[in-house]
Amino acid sequence: MLKTFFQNINQKYTPRWIVLVIDIYLTVQSFILAFIIQYNFDFDYNKLVYTIPIVIIATFLSYVIVGSYKGVIRHTGSKDALNVFMAVSLLMLILTGLHLINKHYFQELFFKISFTIIIIHFLLNVIVLILSRFIFKLLYKRLILDLKPTSRVLIYGAGDSGVITYSALDEEKSNKLNVVGFIDDHKGKVGKKINQVKIYSPKQITREFIEKNKVNQVIVSIQNIKPNRLLEIVDDLLSKSVKVKIVPPVKNWIDGNLEAAQIKELRIEDLLGREVINIENSLLKKEFNNKIILITGAAGSIGSEITRQVSSYNYKEIILVDQAESPLYDLQQEFNSVGKTNIKFIVADIRGERRMNRIFEDHKPDIIFHAAAYKHVPLMEDNPYEAVNVNVVGTHMIMGLAIKHNVEKFVMVSTDKAVNPTNVMGATKRIAEIYAACLKDKGSTKFITTRFGNVLGSNGSVIPLFKKQLEKGGPLTVTHKEITRYFMTIPEACQLVLEAGAMGNGGEIFVFDMGESIKIFDLAVNMIQLSGLKYPEDIDIKITGLRPGEKIYEELLANGENTLPTYNDKIMIAKVRGFDVDKLKNEILELCVLSKKCENKEIVKKIKEIVPEYKSQNSLYEVLDKKAE
Repeated sequence: MLKTFFQNINQKYTPRWIVLVIDIYLTVQSFILAFIIQYNFDFDYNKLVYTIPIVIIATFLSYVIVGSYKGVIRHTGSKDALNVFMAVSLLMLILTGLHLINKHYFQELFFKISFTIIIIHFLLNVIVLILSRFIFKLLYKRLILDLKPTSRVLIYGAGDSGVITYSALDEEKSNKLNVVGFIDDHKGKVGKKINQVKIYSPKQITREFIEKNKVNQVIVSIQNIKPNRLLEIVDDLLSKSVKVKIVPPVKNWIDGNLEAAQIKELRIEDLLGREVINIENSLLKKEFNNKIILITGAAGSIGSEITRQVSSYNYKEIILVDQAESPLYDLQQEFNSVGKTNIKFIVADIRGERRMNRIFEDHKPDIIFHAAAYKHVPLMEDNPYEAVNVNVVGTHMIMGLAIKHNVEKFVMVSTDKAVNPTNVMGATKRIAEIYAACLKDKGSTKFITTRFGNVLGSNGSVIPLFKKQLEKGGPLTVTHKEITRYFMTIPEACQLVLEAGAMGNGGEIFVFDMGESIKIFDLAVNMIQLSGLKYPEDIDIKITGLRPGEKIYEELLANGENTLPTYNDKIMIAKVRGFDVDKLKNEILELCVLSKKCENKEIVKKIKEIVPEYKSQNSLYEVLDKKAE
């Protein structure tokens, strides 16, 4: 019968008037009990009968004024208990007031009770009403949630975040999760209990422990955890064939409160994600205040994120240029949906000098973020003409227009593949870096270069590729078992680009702290395990061999380069070696002319003359290196 009752109320919350009626009933019973305790059954029953209607009216007024009956009983907590205490206290004050008025003005004609009974009633009422709520909550959990399949959970982290996570799970009715323990590496906490739930050391969580306690999943609830440490924890847990979930950062909680629905399946991005810098930056506010900002390659992964971040400042106008019509349209719809104004969307090719010159004339930009580039290594290895035409000729032309139109700053997005390049794409980006340095002091424009590695989730990056391969049932393809790459989140990379651009005085190459490099093979294994599958039993990994122009290890600094620190420890300035500016500038101009012939070998040969450290790998252009030797 009880189960049927609780099943019925499980479909919806108990109506408030029912809660109010029950509270009034319990209050009256407490009042009767107070009489019994005071007089030990030896009292005038008529006095009690005459007094009860007054108590009911006073109770109704007190509970309605405070609203103690409005709380959801099944989720009763400390705040609800405090609310009940306030309602009962108000009732006591009303009864006390009636008692005093009756005693002094009406000679106890209508409210014939003693002050002692009021105090006893207050104490009983507090205990009964609060206890009844927690008993109801306990019965609800025992009788309703026991009908649902149980998922036994460990919470990794017994700090504040872990305790809040426990409370969120404890309050959640839709997902039955039974927390069987906490995990914490703090020796002082191990062996103790939180709400009667034991804290274990990570060393105690063996495969045997998982199987014996029938643990289905582990929820990692540690704020401000370093990615490397998170990776270690997850690797250890996944090896024990247990599902792993993660609690989001505090800033993502809803109104500062964690809800069970926010606890999500762990993604590979969570393992590689890095701390994101606070966009509330006074330097950037000043930099973009009332400025006209032009962004090339605006529809790409980096360009679009730069746009989103710049749009949060007090800009005058943002000009978005891209030749990719559909992605630019999608970006336009995104900004229209949030009501952003003074943003122009222009379909244009950066190689079209007349078209770009008209854009400069019409909008007169103050700052340029140049994110337009061809970046896919194997494709550019097969198409050197296109790589030069966009990454060198297009960049050269936009830089020239920046000088012509007195643009304040030109910030170029480069890549770690420009360092000691082994492919056409990286070498062309290195030439763009060199040309930017050659233009220092050639006009009022400050040319600034930013250089960083791979960004998570960008178009063509390895993680989206792995996800597609997993959806198809595998195998995952890795070019070399030892290949490593640096990773950074798109928002962080773009914030660093903005900040480096703001602090630059012209001529610098800013390199970003990319943390530790990640083995792509290990990344693939982790993605398989996070999908609830096993390697190699369920999904295999196929080694395909290095692609044309690809190298095993990426670098952030070229031979002979060192770094100088800035006020931001994530941004450094590369100390580049000296070079003959006029000579290199002329050679780059020659390359721009040569590229029009579309002779790939001649183009690559000229690139190698400009960038002597460029040595082709796994490419048909290796023959040019041998001839040079």
